[in-house]
Amino acid sequence: MTDVLPPHVLAEMITGKPPRRDTFEGWQHYRTTRGQFTAAPKLTFAQWRALSPHRRSLYDLHRTAMHVNLPLQETPMSLKVSRLVNRRMRNNALKQKPATRAGVMVTGWGYQGKTETVCEVAAGFEDAWLDMHNHLNPTAVEGTWDLHAPVAYVQTPVTAKPKSTCQAVLDFFGAPTRTMNLPQLISQAAQSLHDHGVKALILDDITRLRMHRADDQDTLDLIRAFMSMNVTLILVGVDIPGSGLLREARWDAKTRQWVMPPSDHARIHGFETTQTERRFDLVELDRFRHSTTAEIAAFTDHLRGIEQQLRLLKAKRGMLTAGGMPEYLMRRTGGVVGLLERLIEDGAQEAMDCGKEFLDEGLLDEIVISLDDPGRDPGAGEVPPVPGATRQPRKKTAGTARQKGGRASRNTVFDDHGPRSAAQG
Repeated sequence: MTDVLPPHVLAEMITGKPPRRDTFEGWQHYRTTRGQFTAAPKLTFAQWRALSPHRRSLYDLHRTAMHVNLPLQETPMSLKVSRLVNRRMRNNALKQKPATRAGVMVTGWGYQGKTETVCEVAAGFEDAWLDMHNHLNPTAVEGTWDLHAPVAYVQTPVTAKPKSTCQAVLDFFGAPTRTMNLPQLISQAAQSLHDHGVKALILDDITRLRMHRADDQDTLDLIRAFMSMNVTLILVGVDIPGSGLLREARWDAKTRQWVMPPSDHARIHGFETTQTERRFDLVELDRFRHSTTAEIAAFTDHLRGIEQQLRLLKAKRGMLTAGGMPEYLMRRTGGVVGLLERLIEDGAQEAMDCGKEFLDEGLLDEIVISLDDPGRDPGAGEVPPVPGATRQPRKKTAGTARQKGGRASRNTVFDDHGPRSAAQG
């Protein structure tokens, strides 16, 4: 049969080392291989049983890998973010006049897909930019050779300070930082961004830069300095409006942008600046909501897309979209795409392990969504609360069922904790 990948092809596909996007080599690997995962074929239970034990095992491994690598789906919320980020990168890259390039801030709570959405757009921009210039750096100095990196992705360190963040920028290119102080690091970062032809700089988890510390001004000056380097600065973080990064900024209702005033210094840590204001577009990547018919339909469409990617042998059409499943999944995840993905991922594996081979409320009730991720900082809001983690007991005592005074306790599952920015309206 040809419906199962050969062992060596399957092994190469699922055992490769996940790329680190915060290095040049890792980013290039991500950019050139994204979307290349080979989907497992859809088999009926009878077709699966007809396979030899060895090929059946290979197929199970393939579909498990597929369930934990669900493709990124476009949502109405991510589309809004994608359009803005793509427009800013493209328009700024084509500017020839010495005007300040407006930046973009992408905010939202953890596990809402901010990083994946921004990286997908940035990778598409880089594909187009490289094709336009035959994969050559149009600003390269004759007789020299440098890595051409139209996009640089930088992960803000968990214990971030301006100096370590600047070092992370240089680490992307593999540049030595030695024992440089902050002014030297900023100067070296500016040189690296120029030499490598960077058009867009992504600073992920930017709200790890604590604004209540003594070096707050260094943080703001660092951001102003990056905006002076003729690159599109894209800041991604949790609840940016509440983080303090916009503390000195003002909202311009005419342009619908946040305006960061010039620094009081003539030079920012040795980097030449102008007295031009720095502007940012702020956009929120929100979770799914269910207040209107259109919002409910969008969530159902998203579930339908996930359903089509699952390879459960007894799954039927409408497994995730019919009856009360959309409401149940909304209640379990609060409409957060990352929590939904984790619930479906673990539920699909349980369905395979127990032989049920389809998802329903009874099976998903047994799944506890665990968000133990050492790469995320709970203190920065990167790990959201998980609603309705387990099935509620059928029998309730008077003390647990009701509050003092006999009033039934209120279900808070649908309470809105999202960080809608006041400027968004």
